Amino acid sequence: MFTLILSHFLLKHPKMIGYIGEKKIQRKLKKLDPSQYIALHDIMISTSEGKTSQIDHIVLSPYGIFVIETKNYQGWIFGKDQQQYWTQTIYKRKEKLFNPVWQNKGHIIALQDLLSDFPTVPYHSIIVFGNQANLKVESTSPVIYASQLISTIQKYQDQTLQDQTIHAIHQRILGSNQTDRKRRKEHVNSIHQKMKETTLKVAELICPRCEGELVERKGNFGDFHGCSNYPRCRYIVKERKVVGMNSYRR
Repeated sequence: MFTLILSHFLLKHPKMIGYIGEKKIQRKLKKLDPSQYIALHDIMISTSEGKTSQIDHIVLSPYGIFVIETKNYQGWIFGKDQQQYWTQTIYKRKEKLFNPVWQNKGHIIALQDLLSDFPTVPYHSIIVFGNQANLKVESTSPVIYASQLISTIQKYQDQTLQDQTIHAIHQRILGSNQTDRKRRKEHVNSIHQKMKETTLKVAELICPRCEGELVERKGNFGDFHGCSNYPRCRYIVKERKVVGMNSYRR
């Protein structure tokens, strides 16, 4: 009984969910023709700024480099390219997540810096959600379900890289991959700290009364943040002090 309870707990833990999701994508990528595609997983490289960038999956091919970010979220996912934060909705509960398209752009920039000797290499960003999500996303780059990953990669058919170049890139990435546990732990701790800061920042931009967005407005007594659902909701924040007014509906 204890073993069953422990197994159930581990399967529900965010780290384990993420690990399982990445392993599923890893298995899917094995379906690609190995004579044309080289898949790399859980790659962490240093950036020119002294930071680190951890990339879920990289696929090297004659058609360019595919940089794949996996997200294991359930519920409805709303978002657009230009929005810094997307929204996850499960029933009446809403959560914010950092725009994964922006996140993957950061990974691509880190790779471009590492592979500066190969300036003409095309990069293809792909964001993959599990099939348990319901995507309501507007994006110019692929934001897809896991079941669509292979067919999405195979849509790219313009051969731009020779085998020799692919081999050189492969060796460069492997040689730069950070495998030291201490270094990786520092990276994880840094991500957790950023997540805490992001959570606090996002919380400041969400109306606690109706979950609308707090937008900047100008008033007779200076600037303030007010609920975007005004006049239905008149919640405002002024000079970092919360001022609650009665909400009403038309």
